[in-house]
Amino acid sequence: MTTKHQQSTMSTYTNHKKKKLKVSIIVAVYKDVRALELIIDALKTQTYKNFELIVAEDGNSTEINEYLSTVSDIDFKHTTQNDTGIRKSRSQNNAIITSTGEYLIFIDGDCIPYKRFIEGHVKLSKMHTVITGRRVNLGEKTSTAIRNGALTPKQLENSFINRIPLLHMDKSSHIEQGICFSPNGFLYKKLLSKRKRTTDILGCNFSCHKEDIISINGFDESYEGTALGDDTDIQWRFVANGMSLKGCHNIANIFHLHHTREHRIVDYSAVNEIMKQRQKNNEFFCVHGISSHEISNHAQ
Repeated sequence: MTTKHQQSTMSTYTNHKKKKLKVSIIVAVYKDVRALELIIDALKTQTYKNFELIVAEDGNSTEINEYLSTVSDIDFKHTTQNDTGIRKSRSQNNAIITSTGEYLIFIDGDCIPYKRFIEGHVKLSKMHTVITGRRVNLGEKTSTAIRNGALTPKQLENSFINRIPLLHMDKSSHIEQGICFSPNGFLYKKLLSKRKRTTDILGCNFSCHKEDIISINGFDESYEGTALGDDTDIQWRFVANGMSLKGCHNIANIFHLHHTREHRIVDYSAVNEIMKQRQKNNEFFCVHGISSHEISNHAQ
């Protein structure tokens, strides 16, 4: 039987390991320089410091390259590929290969993290567990104010509760996901951590140990042009390989900037049937994943 002293020692050891955990935060980007600038500014103020940024570009634009040449005071790498349509999964696989962190956090290039974002993911991290988060979808006026510098993400984060009525008026959605609690606080430990929440993966906010995503060969690039590879497909493959999902709602928060919808394949019936067949065959290690890449990558 484990004594209270042994449990306390194990907990201290685990927390010590988590403080030393090297994180690679992978940001999937496509041409939106201003949003990337806002993300990098937010990453520079993170409470958790032991991380690197991987800018996973689905393309190789002059604008992104020029902006990144001016960036300092943050450890980052830049992966690129030819711009031949939506190939987000391949871009993220490029980043996984290039990353040096033992823990990976994935966000989209139009999502700005709160200051405790990385800390929240690391606090909940566990081997063979995928940490899944949500986002606040900001309305058009609020997003424009942030892009123009009239409102900073830090100001919005710090005054979020007071701004809820304005966010409703601006047709923001999932506003409840913007309320933030400390993972070390009483409210989270005693109340929020025990609530049953949706834990499905959203491709714009989730994390896992690097070896866990490598064990399923990363993202399946055969679904490019659809949203399946970002979340639905990778979720069932994680679970099929024995991993569990745990939500980080209100702990690792992000703001999602308003934008017009991307043009993706509307009729998913064909690719859904392919995915269902792979599920039936338990093919969680995808064919068109990390292992299909050449050894050399366009990391800058």
